[in-house]
Amino acid sequence: MAKILITGSTEGLGFLAAKQLVAEGNEIVLHARNPRRAQDVLKKLPQVKGIVIGDLSSIKEVKSLAVQINQLGTFDTIIYNAGVDSSDTDLTFRVNDLAPYMLTALVGHPKRIIYVSSGMHQGANLDIDNLSQTTNYSSSKLQILMFAKAVARYYPKITVTSVDPGWVPTRMGGKGATDNLEQGYSSQVWLATLDDPSVSGNYYYHQKLENYDSSVDRHKLQDDYVEKLGEITGIPLNR
Repeated sequence: MAKILITGSTEGLGFLAAKQLVAEGNEIVLHARNPRRAQDVLKKLPQVKGIVIGDLSSIKEVKSLAVQINQLGTFDTIIYNAGVDSSDTDLTFRVNDLAPYMLTALVGHPKRIIYVSSGMHQGANLDIDNLSQTTNYSSSKLQILMFAKAVARYYPKITVTSVDPGWVPTRMGGKGATDNLEQGYSSQVWLATLDDPSVSGNYYYHQKLENYDSSVDRHKLQDDYVEKLGEITGIPLNR
């Protein structure tokens, strides 16, 4: 049994992963944006061990969320699943990239971290000096994949992986999505309890290694990006 936290787990892939992991006997803590969503999801999945609450678009609430998580003790696995697809570049950046950076920096280190990226990251633009103005969904997923690579390098004692869930028919993906919904959370469920440090740094699609934009492997770019997030938040990533 593993103790697992999943951000953005009131619906979609986060909720489905939580439901599967609960069924497999794990201790799951959910995350909701607000109390109403927390109450709604607890009705659907009352077997969870707890729920933390915070709006990932707010730096203040992300800090509060980190305190709540740390009060629950150390986790075996944290899955950074939460994300938005919005025309508001600042919102996209804050939720998809800034929030997981802050939580990674502020929350006690688990054994395993899983970051949810997307195949749409391929070829996306990255403007480190203007992130809040230029981060669309694709570039946010390039950033989170690059951040995962950096974290794997900085913390060799943590097994850090990232996944592409594919284009699946969730509320975000829409009814026209062509990938299998169950496969969309299969990698997260598999990696959440996998005791194999050799997978650290890898990027998966449906439990198989997947090709990715090679720019994310550039250490200087990783370091510059992480430094910029530290400047924006005032929270350095100790390494």
